[in-house]
Amino acid sequence: MDAARRQLLLSFLTHLGLELPADGDLAPLDEALTHTSAGLARNHERLEFLGDAVLRLAASEFLAEQRSAQSVGQQSALRAQLVSDRWLAELGDRCGIEELLRIGPVAAGDATGRATLRAEACEAVIGALYRIWGDLSPVRHWLDPHWQRSLQELQDDPHRHNWKSALQEWSQGQRRGLPSYHCDERSHVHGDPRRFHCRVALGNQALGEGWGGSRREAEQQAAREALAQVTPLRPAADG
Repeated sequence: MDAARRQLLLSFLTHLGLELPADGDLAPLDEALTHTSAGLARNHERLEFLGDAVLRLAASEFLAEQRSAQSVGQQSALRAQLVSDRWLAELGDRCGIEELLRIGPVAAGDATGRATLRAEACEAVIGALYRIWGDLSPVRHWLDPHWQRSLQELQDDPHRHNWKSALQEWSQGQRRGLPSYHCDERSHVHGDPRRFHCRVALGNQALGEGWGGSRREAEQQAAREALAQVTPLRPAADG
């Protein structure tokens, strides 16, 4: 690793509020910030795999501390938001992770895939931090303030909640498989808030239904009703 790259990585750690331990090795962080599209022997994939598990554990600890009064189902639903690809992509945008990524020319030219790149890179960095420090402390130090912010946003606007992800997290936690959605277009008028009707079920059990101006909105509303039936899930403000 050349001196310029090393300094860039050290500056990134400082931006995250971290300082490399005296015996710390920056190689895992460099690996985490090297995308497979760069065509190099060492890339982010293994650390992304590790980071996925570390992220869920860290989020579980965080919610156990911050939302101890909530049920496991409620915490599970919230965790789905705090570890989602959307949340990770937004985190990557806030910390400027793209500026440090080594990526190939095809990936660099794919504007629609940027959010996925940021999300993958954040998970890989989480894995790298765990590898360097050997515990969750740097991950929690970095992520806790962002999770606090997200909980506040959910409290202020519960509709930010990705109800489909939350329902899937709950159903898998209950070992009941994946929810299925069936949508019908009931109106052909663009902008009609009841254009689509959706039902969600687990196996043969109907869980909820919803309406929306798009299929996605109808699915989200159906998932929200389902969660209210099976958890029941309160908004984050209730905790």
